[in-house]
Amino acid sequence: MRYWLVMPAAGSGMRFGDPVPKQYARLCGRTVIEWALAPFVADSRCAQAVVAIAAADAHWPRLAAHLPGVETTVGGAHRADSVRNALRALSDRALENDWVLVHDAARPCLTASDRDRLIEALHAHEVGGLLATPQADTLKRAGNDHRVEATLERGRLWRALTPQMFRYGPLCAALDSAHEARRSPGDEAQAFEWLGQHPELVEGSAANLKITSATDLALAEALLAARRAAA
Repeated sequence: MRYWLVMPAAGSGMRFGDPVPKQYARLCGRTVIEWALAPFVADSRCAQAVVAIAAADAHWPRLAAHLPGVETTVGGAHRADSVRNALRALSDRALENDWVLVHDAARPCLTASDRDRLIEALHAHEVGGLLATPQADTLKRAGNDHRVEATLERGRLWRALTPQMFRYGPLCAALDSAHEARRSPGDEAQAFEWLGQHPELVEGSAANLKITSATDLALAEALLAARRAAA
């Protein structure tokens, strides 16, 4: 089996509270995005990695020499736009039924075992799916005044992670359908949900966290340091 990796990385990371976008924050001697790419760059099944970056990105060129096999393309205003642009960059190589893995540039703690678990679970699946974790916390739905409106039943709730894994042709079609409807999916799975399809949830590690704050960066540093110490 081979697959293509797509990584949307055109966001400014404003919520991170730093002028440097979160994907370029320093983390255990590398940038966050270098850690995010590592499980795929090291995988012989990955035919090509394409990262969608902002048109005025001044940070990527400093990393390019360390990531010689990784291609870039210009991203878009939304995640779905960036993913679709990266898919277009593969149009001369990717086949309709080839698998594509989409991974967040701000998820530096993905393990090779979770990557492999996803691939093993979905390589023969008719739709595809995503890594996710069952929701452990009690969830509250709030009103506009930040008061509790309701408590949600968590038994069937999962937290979506990445990678998300879908076939090239259907993924392009799902994103195009959303665009034509003027809808912007929160992730690739939602674009398939809008078509009435049901992506598979593959349980992954809650340690596969997404960097959105300085606290998340500190947690990621502790996780990666612990893995190095245990190696």
